[in-house]
Amino acid sequence: MNILLHELRAYRKSTLIWTISLVGIAALFMSFFPSFTKDTEEFTKLLEGYPPALREAFGINLDNFFSILGFYCYGLSFVTLCGAIQAMNLGTSIVSKEVREKTADFLLTRPVTRSNVLTNKLLAALISIILTNIVYIVAATLLAFQVATEDFSVKIFILLSLTVFLVQLIFLAMGIIISVIVPKIKSVLTVSLATVFAFYFLGMFSSNDEAKRYLSPFKYFDTAYIMEHSSYEVSFLITGAIIIILAIIASYYIYGKKDIHSV
Repeated sequence: MNILLHELRAYRKSTLIWTISLVGIAALFMSFFPSFTKDTEEFTKLLEGYPPALREAFGINLDNFFSILGFYCYGLSFVTLCGAIQAMNLGTSIVSKEVREKTADFLLTRPVTRSNVLTNKLLAALISIILTNIVYIVAATLLAFQVATEDFSVKIFILLSLTVFLVQLIFLAMGIIISVIVPKIKSVLTVSLATVFAFYFLGMFSSNDEAKRYLSPFKYFDTAYIMEHSSYEVSFLITGAIIIILAIIASYYIYGKKDIHSV
């Protein structure tokens, strides 16, 4: 419990900053919605000039783009990107910071098992992400009601918003496995940005290929499908769950066996 509370205190500032950032991005895009709806024809012509693959990569569907849900999907792609960076940062630093700050040997000489240490650190990262998403979803929903020009499905809106959390879980698991495999990570942000953007751009180039969608977590939750079916695609949910489970199990195994360098 002491480890959990210590980690929560350590993450509280970054959690607050990321939460404000995600809400800020949502507020910025929502503020544009009234302007877009006033000049629908002009913006439609403008968007038609962009390649279909590019429109799909940014969540732009001309059939529903000028509805509050369709427009929200556009901004959601950027919120998800930032959320993935937050989760990757947390996951990558979860173990590596002890080595980097030369506190690993002190921590592991305490009367706690390695699995207990990793569990508490993982719980702290998970709680931080959950708190971020609770605040984000509540704020985004209130913003949507403020700018909406017609009724919309709150259920679908929340399902769309929850995709941020689901993608974060995948990147958190990826970050953890990297954290325990790599002996020493000098810059967590560099690793996080490189990994997240690599998957983001991979997703952009795999939008029209069903098989290639499995290569990028950013494509596991298709907003058009969610809006049409009010649910997620089961195959991609299962794939995401498998990635998370395997990464966590492997992390516990490797962390329990690896040599921890002392100061």
